[in-house]
Amino acid sequence: MYFHKDFECMPKADITKLQNEKLVKQVKYVYDNVECYRKRMDEARIKPEDIKGIEDLKKLPFSYKSDLRDYYPYGLFAKPLSEIVELHASSGTTGKRIVVGYTKNDLEMWADCTARMLTAIGATKDDIVQVAYGYGLFTGGFGLHYGAEKLGLTVIPISAGNTERQIETMIDFKATILACTPSYALYLAETAEKMGVVDKLSLKAGIFGAEPWTEEMRQQIEEKLHIKAYDIYGLTEIVGPGVAYECSEQSGMHLNEDHFLLEIIDPETLEPIEGDVKMGELVFTTLDREGAPLIRYRTRDLGFAKVGTCKCGRTFVRLSKPMGRSDDMLIIRGVNVFPSQIEEVLLKNPEGITANYQIVVDRVNNNDTLDIFVEMDPDLFADDMASIERLQKQLVDKLRSVLGIGAKVTLVNPNSLARSEGKAKRVIDKRKLI
Repeated sequence: MYFHKDFECMPKADITKLQNEKLVKQVKYVYDNVECYRKRMDEARIKPEDIKGIEDLKKLPFSYKSDLRDYYPYGLFAKPLSEIVELHASSGTTGKRIVVGYTKNDLEMWADCTARMLTAIGATKDDIVQVAYGYGLFTGGFGLHYGAEKLGLTVIPISAGNTERQIETMIDFKATILACTPSYALYLAETAEKMGVVDKLSLKAGIFGAEPWTEEMRQQIEEKLHIKAYDIYGLTEIVGPGVAYECSEQSGMHLNEDHFLLEIIDPETLEPIEGDVKMGELVFTTLDREGAPLIRYRTRDLGFAKVGTCKCGRTFVRLSKPMGRSDDMLIIRGVNVFPSQIEEVLLKNPEGITANYQIVVDRVNNNDTLDIFVEMDPDLFADDMASIERLQKQLVDKLRSVLGIGAKVTLVNPNSLARSEGKAKRVIDKRKLI
């Protein structure tokens, strides 16, 4: 099943021709309308007319997540606010939140992309999709919602949380497709088992993303909910969900190449990697975003891409699950967390603790856990337990405010954390994500 067969099954030569045409227009558009890009291109002595197609892409400077913060909130917009009809943002876990704007045409494009991925998993007008991604500024809920509306599906915009009510709604409204994070899907499955109502569910498929998950996790979801579980890929900066999606073959995520131009680069040399199967850092250029276009955006996600026609007939390049990061970012419960954020909170609270700490990330009962162990200074260690518990609570509250998610803080004895002669091992990620 296809939503846009003419594009999704387009011959590779035609895809390249279309990308060349769109890239030339997009580069001139951002040069004319976004100060940041114009300044960088001028510094690199590059003019829009120097870009005649994909082969010239590497002449252009990269863009970074820091750019979206430095130009917060609207500095990277290419349209005046009078033409921006919707705003979305990241959680702001590293300080300034990332803000993206959508024109009416952008929303149409976004809806088309998510309609494609719903169609690819077999969705029809007879389906009822329960969107349990968060709504609000997060792109997940609205992205799936717009695509479902575009297809004429019945949408249950329930958002996240209130698990037993989610299950009751799923049963009563006879939802056939579930959209949420994979960890929440497993939690829903386990809760439904405890309630003894799995057999009352009408689900046939689920579309899951916003956090890393494994093939083993997919199997668990499929077995527990009696559905087919499909992976999706998206970034707030690029558009949200809808950048890439799995089809019924479940053999990689099809990138919407008519809207997003992919480069795979070596994160050390920054040189593009060539070939039909290539692995490295994913770099995206939006080809027709009007509100918040991005040129050569370094996602820091590591993965591989495979060129060739899928058994489903689609010709779009297929992406693997993200296989790590080229920076130190962690994705915990769908939220981007940098160890530097945690360190900043701890170092701003020197009274009672030392600079020695360790971050341990794990996955327990299919839910991510975040434990932070911090050494007490000798004076606090000799103090009463009430003082220790009070400081632990203060740190938990401050970390939640900065990170946007909860963390467990444990103050440990002085000199009890392992030392290293080289670089300190601050982060231990025990999850098996690939």
